Amino acid sequence: MNAAVETGLWQLDAAASTVAVRHRTMWGMVTVKGVFAAVAGRGEVHADGSATGTLTLDVTSLDTRNAKRDAHLRSADFFDAAGHPEITFAAQEARLGDGDRVDVVGRLTVRGTDKPLTLTARLVEAGAEQVTLESEFTVDRGEFGMTWNRLGMMGGTTAVVATLRFTRAAA
Repeated sequence: MNAAVETGLWQLDAAASTVAVRHRTMWGMVTVKGVFAAVAGRGEVHADGSATGTLTLDVTSLDTRNAKRDAHLRSADFFDAAGHPEITFAAQEARLGDGDRVDVVGRLTVRGTDKPLTLTARLVEAGAEQVTLESEFTVDRGEFGMTWNRLGMMGGTTAVVATLRFTRAAA
C-alpha cells in the first residue's frame, strides 16, 4: 500500500488503539507485559504529505494485571506518576516511505526527560475517514531516569507495541 493520507486534522480513536509494553525481568526469564488503558492524540497531515502530531499516555492507566507491580511502576522507582503523570510522544515529522513504511522523527518525554526518538511505523489502513498505523520499537528506560534494578533483575530495553487508529477530526 502506498496510498497518500488525506490532508487535515485527525483525532486518535482511543477505543480502537492500543499501546502496550514488554520488558524482560528476573534475569531474562520472565516477560512483563502491560497496556496503557488511557491514550489520547491528534495529528495533522500537511499538503506536502508530511504529518505531525502528539500521542499522550496516562501513566496511571498502565495495567500489567498485577496491582502490586502496577503500584511500584507508578512510584518514583519507575514512572513517578505523582510528579510526571503523562508520557508524550511528539511526532515532528512523519513521511510515507516505500510501500507501507512510515518514517517518524519525534521526541519522547518520560519522567520529564525529553529525548529524540526515530521509529518506523506501518500504514495498515488509509481511508477518507480513518487511518491506522502500527509500530514496534524499543526504549532504554535508563535514559529516562528509570534505573531501579534490584539485584540486576531488570536489564535491557523495553519493547513498545502500538496500534493507532485516527479518524478525521471535526473542523
